[in-house]
Amino acid sequence: MSQVRVLVGTRKGAFILTSDEQRKKWDISGPYFAGWEIFHIKGSPADPNRLYASQSTSWFGQIIQRSDDGGQTWQPVGKDFAYEGDPGTHQWYDGTQHPWEFNRVWLLEPSPTDADVVYAGVEDAALFRSSDGGMTWQELPALRDAKGHLWQPGAGGLCLHTILLDPGNPRRIFVAISAAGVFRSDDGGESWRPVTNGLHSDFELPDATAEVGHCVHNITMHPSRPNVLFMQKHWDVMRSDNGGELWHEVSGNLPSDFGFPIAVHAHEPNTIYVVPIKSDSEHYPPDGKLRVYRSRTGGDEWEALTEGLPQSNCYVNVLRSAMAVDTLDSCGIYFGTTGGQVYASADSGDTWMAIVHDLPAVLSVEVQILP
Repeated sequence: MSQVRVLVGTRKGAFILTSDEQRKKWDISGPYFAGWEIFHIKGSPADPNRLYASQSTSWFGQIIQRSDDGGQTWQPVGKDFAYEGDPGTHQWYDGTQHPWEFNRVWLLEPSPTDADVVYAGVEDAALFRSSDGGMTWQELPALRDAKGHLWQPGAGGLCLHTILLDPGNPRRIFVAISAAGVFRSDDGGESWRPVTNGLHSDFELPDATAEVGHCVHNITMHPSRPNVLFMQKHWDVMRSDNGGELWHEVSGNLPSDFGFPIAVHAHEPNTIYVVPIKSDSEHYPPDGKLRVYRSRTGGDEWEALTEGLPQSNCYVNVLRSAMAVDTLDSCGIYFGTTGGQVYASADSGDTWMAIVHDLPAVLSVEVQILP
């Protein structure tokens, strides 16, 4: 029988939740790195017992932690993230130019085929790569050549928060940056270009259709269809059917098209999930009802999934990295909240249960299926 391992990063440490494939009873271990912000924790597809975690505080700085035994023990590995050469400047909140400064690692994306290869998305926005299990890190600096001087931080900073590796083409990489947009490389990171055609940011940009500057919150793809991308933008849920060359809106009948995470079903490439939030100034569910919305048509037509979720007086948020999908036959969906709950559905979102309460605010959720 398979085992399910859910990796949870929070404001005050990491937690590991485990269950069998029925996903009804859960064991909780942690906190690991108690008191530290764990922006992201993720396992290697090539070796499920190889875990990477981004540990940081404003006081002590950034550390990458690595486990080779599924989280039982950890060791600090590389912590030096140096921009290559003179990174120059980027646009600041007031429109002036501001020096590039490293702050933290937002996301870790292990290679699907090599446990020692892992990518890191950082703030100020840049992409780094390690080929020695996180011991040393090298920037892929060509990304900043894609009009980096015009990138401007969003409310959460200038963060590279999403990395998608094309499973069928190891040289194709997508990244998303808030607030800059989506960028694609077709040569393993040696060159990049914005893929933002069709995005409109009427309230955020002087030029609503500018090539860079869009506040993209998250993007996702199904591994069987790497040319089909789904996006949760600052406002709007978007879709591209040609690798980001052109985007169109699929918000449809959502009660709000503002939100942070977006996920795709493991076995149904046209089934996607979002968690609408009321607005960019009111980061809580519309009407105080926590609802995941599912589209089985790749967007436009949405249904509210509510069974097992609080439907009154609920004012939590679900952050961009805090939703994950497992690959069991009955697809599981997981998400964490800023109120410290982690919810799970073992039936593609039809019903939900809280598998843990009262954690610190959840920053990220990832899931592994173990034999």
